[in-house]
Amino acid sequence: MKVFFVGAGPGDPDLITVRGRELLEQADIVIYAGSLVSPKHLGWCAESTRLFDSAGMSLDEVARVYFDENDNKGIIVRLHTGDPAVFGAIQEQMDLLASRDIPFEVVPGVSSFQAASAVLGRQFTLPGVSQTVILTRVEGRTDVPEDQGLETLAQSRSTMVIFLSVDKAPDIQRRLEPFYGGDTPVAVVYRATWEDQKILTGRLDGLAALVRDGEIRRHALIVVGRVLASEYDKSKLYDAAFSHGYRQGDG
Repeated sequence: MKVFFVGAGPGDPDLITVRGRELLEQADIVIYAGSLVSPKHLGWCAESTRLFDSAGMSLDEVARVYFDENDNKGIIVRLHTGDPAVFGAIQEQMDLLASRDIPFEVVPGVSSFQAASAVLGRQFTLPGVSQTVILTRVEGRTDVPEDQGLETLAQSRSTMVIFLSVDKAPDIQRRLEPFYGGDTPVAVVYRATWEDQKILTGRLDGLAALVRDGEIRRHALIVVGRVLASEYDKSKLYDAAFSHGYRQGDG
């Protein structure tokens, strides 16, 4: 038995990778995050595929499925959202598998922050504005290391994408305003690429009201940064006067 951790994509079933879809078609067992993954993904599974919704399962219960099937031949797909590399909670599962010498492989997907960039129609790095994107969250049931608090990260005024924290919008606004300024553009993207996707835009000094009035409580990203509405320098890559390994500039 081999376990494949597959990133399902941000929501729209068409955004799963070809590799991910093929594995769903071949899978003997699929353990999927039912509270986060579109059920449409399961339409690619065979009728004989055994399905487990991990929404109500503990780590031990998920591990038991892996261990019970270890002596069998076949494929287990552990279907996660987006790219499991980011807030995917797969490391502990991989470590458990490694401890039993159970082979596994990770198939990356499209992260929700990439989907947010797409639906906003904004590039998250722009010349002269920001060349850094910070992916983070605020502390909740999962702690954040002391030296990675919002105030520390905000000092660079990089583009910041905040996961799993929309319910703490007033706190985020209060902590970021001194560094970014109240007039910095923000966006709240709820369930990017899902059928009920919602996009709210405004300023940092109105973030709390934006979230409250939009009745957003979960499943949303907060994007902060001047890349959302700013003049920027043109890229040197396509500057006619700029030379690189594939083109001689005319400047």
